[in-house]
Amino acid sequence: MAKVYFLIGGNLGDREQILSKTVCLLSERVGQIVKLSSIFETEPWGFQHELRFLNQVVLCETDLVPLEVLNATQSIEQNLGRVRKKNRYSERTIDVDLLFYDDLIMDTERLELPHPRMGERMFALTPLAEIAPHFIHPVWKKTVSEIKFDCTDSSIVKRFKA
Repeated sequence: MAKVYFLIGGNLGDREQILSKTVCLLSERVGQIVKLSSIFETEPWGFQHELRFLNQVVLCETDLVPLEVLNATQSIEQNLGRVRKKNRYSERTIDVDLLFYDDLIMDTERLELPHPRMGERMFALTPLAEIAPHFIHPVWKKTVSEIKFDCTDSSIVKRFKA
Protein backbone atom coordinates (compact mmCIF):
# COMPACT_ATOMS: atom_id res chain seq x y z
CA MET A 1 0.00 0.00 0.00
CA ALA A 2 1.27 3.46 -0.93
CA LYS A 3 0.91 6.45 1.37
CA VAL A 4 -0.43 9.47 -0.49
CA TYR A 5 -0.59 12.99 0.93
CA PHE A 6 -3.27 15.23 -0.56
CA LEU A 7 -3.86 18.93 -0.11
CA ILE A 8 -7.55 19.68 -0.44
CA GLY A 9 -9.06 23.15 -0.47
CA GLY A 10 -11.57 25.54 -1.89
CA ASN A 11 -13.20 28.91 -1.36
CA LEU A 12 -16.64 28.61 -3.02
CA GLY A 13 -19.85 27.14 -1.65
CA ASP A 14 -20.15 25.51 1.77
CA ARG A 15 -16.41 25.13 2.23
CA GLU A 16 -16.55 22.86 5.29
CA GLN A 17 -19.15 20.56 3.79
CA ILE A 18 -17.20 20.31 0.53
CA LEU A 19 -13.98 19.42 2.40
CA SER A 20 -15.87 16.76 4.35
CA LYS A 21 -17.41 15.34 1.19
CA THR A 22 -13.99 15.32 -0.48
CA VAL A 23 -12.54 13.28 2.39
CA CYS A 24 -15.45 10.81 2.08
CA LEU A 25 -14.95 10.50 -1.67
CA LEU A 26 -11.18 10.01 -1.26
CA SER A 27 -11.99 7.21 1.18
CA GLU A 28 -14.42 5.60 -1.27
CA ARG A 29 -12.39 6.02 -4.46
CA VAL A 30 -8.73 6.08 -3.44
CA GLY A 31 -8.23 4.24 -0.16
CA GLN A 32 -8.30 4.28 3.61
CA ILE A 33 -7.88 7.66 5.32
CA VAL A 34 -5.04 7.38 7.81
CA LYS A 35 -4.69 10.98 9.06
CA LEU A 36 -6.32 14.37 8.64
CA SER A 37 -4.77 17.70 9.50
CA SER A 38 -6.74 20.47 11.11
CA ILE A 39 -8.61 22.73 8.71
CA PHE A 40 -6.83 26.00 8.00
CA GLU A 41 -8.21 29.23 6.56
CA THR A 42 -5.96 31.06 4.13
CA GLU A 43 -6.02 34.01 1.82
CA PRO A 44 -6.02 33.30 -1.93
CA TRP A 45 -2.54 32.59 -3.27
CA GLY A 46 -1.50 33.86 -6.69
CA PHE A 47 -4.65 35.92 -7.29
CA GLN A 48 -7.06 38.30 -5.59
CA HIS A 49 -10.48 37.19 -4.36
CA GLU A 50 -12.73 38.30 -1.52
CA LEU A 51 -13.37 34.74 -0.26
CA ARG A 52 -10.76 32.90 1.80
CA PHE A 53 -9.84 29.26 1.26
CA LEU A 54 -10.20 26.35 3.63
CA ASN A 55 -7.34 23.86 3.28
CA GLN A 56 -6.59 20.48 4.80
CA VAL A 57 -4.04 17.72 4.27
CA VAL A 58 -5.25 14.13 4.02
CA LEU A 59 -3.06 11.04 4.30
CA CYS A 60 -4.49 8.03 2.49
CA GLU A 61 -3.26 4.48 1.94
CA THR A 62 -3.97 3.15 -1.53
CA ASP A 63 -3.23 0.29 -3.86
CA LEU A 64 -3.87 2.54 -6.88
CA VAL A 65 -0.95 3.65 -9.06
CA PRO A 66 -0.30 7.42 -9.27
CA LEU A 67 -2.21 8.08 -12.51
CA GLU A 68 -5.22 6.13 -11.18
CA VAL A 69 -5.08 8.35 -8.09
CA LEU A 70 -4.95 11.45 -10.29
CA ASN A 71 -7.93 10.24 -12.34
CA ALA A 72 -9.88 9.61 -9.12
CA THR A 73 -9.09 13.07 -7.72
CA GLN A 74 -10.03 14.83 -10.95
CA SER A 75 -13.33 12.92 -10.98
CA ILE A 76 -13.96 13.98 -7.36
CA GLU A 77 -13.26 17.62 -8.26
CA GLN A 78 -15.68 17.43 -11.18
CA ASN A 79 -18.37 15.73 -9.05
CA LEU A 80 -18.08 18.54 -6.50
CA GLY A 81 -18.51 21.32 -9.06
CA ARG A 82 -14.92 22.25 -9.86
CA VAL A 83 -14.73 24.38 -12.98
CA ARG A 84 -11.23 24.59 -14.43
CA LYS A 85 -10.35 28.01 -15.79
CA LYS A 86 -7.54 28.99 -18.12
CA ASN A 87 -5.78 30.81 -15.30
CA ARG A 88 -4.18 28.24 -12.98
CA TYR A 89 -4.98 30.36 -9.92
CA SER A 90 -8.66 31.11 -9.44
CA GLU A 91 -11.60 30.60 -7.12
CA ARG A 92 -12.95 27.03 -6.91
CA THR A 93 -15.25 24.72 -4.99
CA ILE A 94 -12.47 22.18 -4.49
CA ASP A 95 -8.93 21.44 -5.53
CA VAL A 96 -7.26 18.11 -4.76
CA ASP A 97 -3.48 18.17 -5.15
CA LEU A 98 -1.20 15.17 -4.76
CA LEU A 99 1.71 16.32 -2.62
CA PHE A 100 3.53 12.99 -2.15
CA TYR A 101 3.00 9.43 -3.29
CA ASP A 102 5.35 7.58 -0.93
CA ASP A 103 8.79 8.87 -1.87
CA LEU A 104 8.13 8.49 -5.60
CA ILE A 105 9.72 10.97 -7.99
CA MET A 106 7.70 11.29 -11.20
CA ASP A 107 7.56 13.89 -13.96
CA THR A 108 5.07 13.29 -16.74
CA GLU A 109 2.86 15.56 -18.80
CA ARG A 110 -0.09 14.85 -16.48
CA LEU A 111 1.54 14.46 -13.09
CA GLU A 112 4.62 15.67 -11.25
CA LEU A 113 5.54 14.14 -7.89
CA PRO A 114 6.34 15.38 -5.38
CA HIS A 115 4.19 18.46 -6.00
CA PRO A 116 6.66 20.94 -7.53
CA ARG A 117 5.38 24.13 -5.87
CA MET A 118 4.49 22.99 -2.35
CA GLY A 119 7.65 24.56 -0.93
CA GLU A 120 6.43 28.02 -1.99
CA ARG A 121 3.05 27.73 -0.29
CA MET A 122 2.51 28.11 3.41
CA PHE A 123 -1.13 27.04 2.96
CA ALA A 124 0.18 23.60 1.91
CA LEU A 125 3.11 23.34 4.30
CA THR A 126 1.27 24.30 7.49
CA PRO A 127 -1.29 21.45 7.45
CA LEU A 128 1.30 19.04 6.00
CA ALA A 129 3.76 19.83 8.80
CA GLU A 130 1.00 19.23 11.34
CA ILE A 131 0.62 15.56 10.34
CA ALA A 132 3.98 14.74 8.71
CA PRO A 133 6.68 17.03 10.14
CA HIS A 134 9.45 14.45 9.75
CA PHE A 135 8.55 13.19 6.26
CA ILE A 136 11.59 13.66 4.03
CA HIS A 137 11.05 15.24 0.62
CA PRO A 138 12.62 12.75 -1.82
CA VAL A 139 14.11 15.45 -4.07
CA TRP A 140 15.09 18.19 -1.62
CA LYS A 141 16.21 15.76 1.13
CA LYS A 142 14.68 17.99 3.82
CA THR A 143 11.90 17.28 6.28
CA VAL A 144 8.54 18.96 5.81
CA SER A 145 9.29 21.01 8.95
CA GLU A 146 12.57 22.23 7.44
CA ILE A 147 10.86 23.12 4.17
CA LYS A 148 8.19 25.05 6.09
CA PHE A 149 10.86 26.88 8.10
CA ASP A 150 12.63 27.89 4.86
CA CYS A 151 9.44 28.97 3.07
CA THR A 152 9.35 32.68 2.22
CA ASP A 153 5.56 32.83 1.71
CA SER A 154 4.19 35.37 4.20
CA SER A 155 0.52 34.47 3.66
CA ILE A 156 -1.59 34.25 6.78
CA VAL A 157 -2.58 30.66 7.56
CA LYS A 158 -4.71 30.17 10.66
CA ARG A 159 -6.57 27.24 12.17
CA PHE A 160 -10.21 27.44 11.14
CA LYS A 161 -12.87 27.68 13.82
CA ALA A 162 -16.37 27.05 12.53
